[in-house]
Parts: sequence; structure tokens; C-alpha cells
Amino acid sequence: MSRETFADRLRTAMSERSLKQADLIRLASERGDKLGKSQVSQYASGKVEPRADTCALLADLLGVDASWLATGEGAPGAARAAARPETAFQPAPIPTTKRSASMREFKKSSKLENVLYDVRGPVADEAARMEDEGLRILKLNIGNPAPFGFRTPDEVVHDMRQQLPDCEGYSDSRGLFSARKAIMQYAQLKHLPNVSMDGIYTGNGVSELIQLCMNALLDTGDEILIPSPDYPLWTACATLAGGTPVHYLCDEQAEWNPDLQDIESKVTSNTKAIVIINPNNPTGAVYPREVLEQIVEIARRHQLMIFSDEIYDRLCMDGHEHVSIAALAPDLPCVTFSGLSKSHMIAGYRIGWMVLSGNRRCMRDFVYGINMLSNMRLCSNVPAQSVVQTALGGYQSVERYVEPGGRVYEQRNFVYEALNAIDGITAVKPKAAFYIFPKIDVKKFNITDDEQFALDLLHEKRILITRGGGFNWPEPDHFRIVYLPRMEVLREAMGDLADFFAHYRQD
Repeated sequence: MSRETFADRLRTAMSERSLKQADLIRLASERGDKLGKSQVSQYASGKVEPRADTCALLADLLGVDASWLATGEGAPGAARAAARPETAFQPAPIPTTKRSASMREFKKSSKLENVLYDVRGPVADEAARMEDEGLRILKLNIGNPAPFGFRTPDEVVHDMRQQLPDCEGYSDSRGLFSARKAIMQYAQLKHLPNVSMDGIYTGNGVSELIQLCMNALLDTGDEILIPSPDYPLWTACATLAGGTPVHYLCDEQAEWNPDLQDIESKVTSNTKAIVIINPNNPTGAVYPREVLEQIVEIARRHQLMIFSDEIYDRLCMDGHEHVSIAALAPDLPCVTFSGLSKSHMIAGYRIGWMVLSGNRRCMRDFVYGINMLSNMRLCSNVPAQSVVQTALGGYQSVERYVEPGGRVYEQRNFVYEALNAIDGITAVKPKAAFYIFPKIDVKKFNITDDEQFALDLLHEKRILITRGGGFNWPEPDHFRIVYLPRMEVLREAMGDLADFFAHYRQD
């Protein structure tokens, strides 16, 4: 008696005929018989042996003796000559075609036609090209603390290092329990109402969660109110989700606070939600409680959902208090976004979160969509989640940066004063974050195209900024500067900027 198992003989016969499991399934199907994928896999692995009728089918397909295949007795090739021609496997000939003269062109999706992200857009691409040529570019276009010497707190790095061995698997799609518990406690300190663990989701930065929410909420034709200027990801994500962004103005004359009358005038029967960015990027505004209360009244009157981007809530200066709008709206559905990227100088770790609060009953179906999309991406970055508890509960080093004498505070003051000293430039003093959004006297400089202005500045002074239009601002009269570089670098940059505007005129 042969020591070979059925699986051994099956694999031998398949190998001799150059057949794979999928070939057996296909050949059986062609002759009107059925073999399942898992069924054949279990036969080949030796987990089970087939019944007599299935063994006969396999022998017929392979052109071997059924008795030999079943028991090992007899000659393996006895039945090969009798195999029906139609069951004999013939490899498909490889088609020979002439090489096409030209391949068809693959264009980007039409969904991207109205999407822009100029923080890393055409001007940034030109800066990258110049760097490839060996030129040094000062990047004042993106709020990325690490390249400018801002370091992650030591205890955060230490804790991540210690926990890495425990972070090799997926977490719950919402996030680690320890991270979500710390976020819930932080939300309670901010007085967010009706918060529970099942309403907290971690993400690969706030950016991922914004996209997730827009996809879960918006149908084609739905409108969503977004500030102008905005952080452009909001407009981009709403557009990609099929919604229609409607921009309400923030008033520069009122320290960049939202124009409440403009908000009210832009609500229609198609409006589903309103977005606020507070503290604001790109202006650095911090909205006072009275303004937030009036926005809540508008949302209440028109039954709107509120999305509040509060990623800079721990970077307020000059004693300004940050108030979460969700704390003022216990009867409305609210989603509040925050994270550690800016407050703990760990932008590259990609850890953000969102908290659902207020009227949770009316967004049950929205939550179903959120859960579905969260499950599809499996989970957010687990090592980054592992430090949330330490970061939120430990020493808040960012407080030293934003108090008098701190780097962010002093650099903010210097850039604000230096910009306002340039003839034709004015700027509102930021109350938070890393950004200032100065205004250009377009008549003085004959500026009609702010992208051309940004390119001209890049080519002449090798300074990279983001144009105002990149933040969905309607006029070519603003640009954003990041004031993260050290003071000596900012002094050089502001000097170069003053020199540029001393002679610049757009053709």
C-alpha cells in the first residue's frame, strides 16, 4: 500500500498536467459539473477526502485512473488515453497583437474639476522643482512645526517607544479605549454635552475624519456652509462627496469673525450643515462666545448640523478663551474635531479625533454611515493613538510657546508688526495658531492674479507662501504666511518681502 495520501496524488496529477485549482474548477464548470473553490482547496491540502462521485470527477478531469487517485492502487495513467478530448486541458494561446501606435490617455476624474488644495498646489510644485535644481526655498506655506525646530514632548516619544510592541495589530475602528477615554474626558472639560465613548472616533489626522464625515452626510445637491477664507480641505471634501459648498464671508473689519447676516442669507432648503473653523486657519481669529451663540441660533432656526474644526484650540494667545460651539448647542447635532498635530508638534504622527455630541438621536443614520466608513478603513494609526492619553493628561509644553516670551507668541508679534510696516500691506493680529492673513493693496501693486503674485515672489526671493485664493477667498488681495521659522529666519524673510513690495508691479 502506498504511503501517499489522496492530497499527494491529487497534487502530483495536477502538477503533471500543469493544472491549478482554478483550472479544475473551470473545467468542471465547462462540462456542467460543479466544484467549489474551498472544496478543491481542502482536497489539495489534505483536510478532507472527496466522496466517490467527486473523486471520479476529479480523475476524469485530470485524465488519471479513479482507483489510483482514490486509493493509490493501480496505474495512475491508465485512464489518460481514454480521457475525453473536451476535458483535456489546453493552455490558451498567448495572443499576438501588434503594439498600438499610441495608448489612450487617462485623465483625472471629473470629480476633481472644482477641487483645489493650493497649500500644496502649483506654486508649491514650482518650489519643489527649484529645490531639485539646488536652490534654497523658505517654506512659509504650511503649518508643519518639526522642520522649524519644534520638538515633540519627550514623554510622548518615550511612551510611544514603550508601547510599540503592543501596537502591531488593528484597533477597534473607532480607536483604542485609552485614547477615546482621554478624549472623552477632554471633551467633558470643554463642556460638550451628551458625550459618550461610542461617539468618539480617532483618525489619521483631522483631515481623514473631515473626508469621512462629508461622505457620510452629503448627497448630490446638498449644500453645506463653509467659511471664506477656509481651510481648503473642507471645500474639497464636500465637493468630492457630491455636495455643494456655499461660502459665507468672514469679516476682516470685525477681526475676521463670521458675517452673521451673510450666513443667514445663504441658507436654503438644501442646506444641511454649517462648518466653523475656530480658532481659524488661515486668519488666526478666535470667535467670541456671543458670535458662537448667534451661529447656534441660526443653526437651530434652520435645523442645521454643526461641524467645528478646533485643531488649534490649545494655541490661543493674549488671554483669549476658546469656547467650543458644541457646548452652546446641547439640542443640536454637533461634530467637534481636534487632535495633537499642532498642540504637541507631532504633525507627522497623524492623530486626530472627532466627538459627536448634543442631539444624537437625529443623526442616528449619519452615525451608521460613519461606522460603515470607519470600518472600511479598519482603524487609524495605532502607535499614534497610544500616546493620546499621555499627551492630553501630561505637561502641556505648548503653553510655554504661546505665552509672552514664548517662540510662537514672539514670532507672531514680530511678523504682525513687520507686515504692517510695509507700504501697501495690512494685517489683523492673529489670536491663535501659526498663521497670519495679510491684505495687499491690489491697486498699488496692480495685482489681478494672486497665483502669479505668489510665483513672482517665489522666483525673485525664493519665499513660498500660499495665495488667498487657495483658501477660497474671492479676491486676489490676500496671502497666508506661516510664522513658525526662528526669529532670525523671519527677520530675513520680512526684509526680503519688504524689498519685493518696494518695487513690485504685476504686468
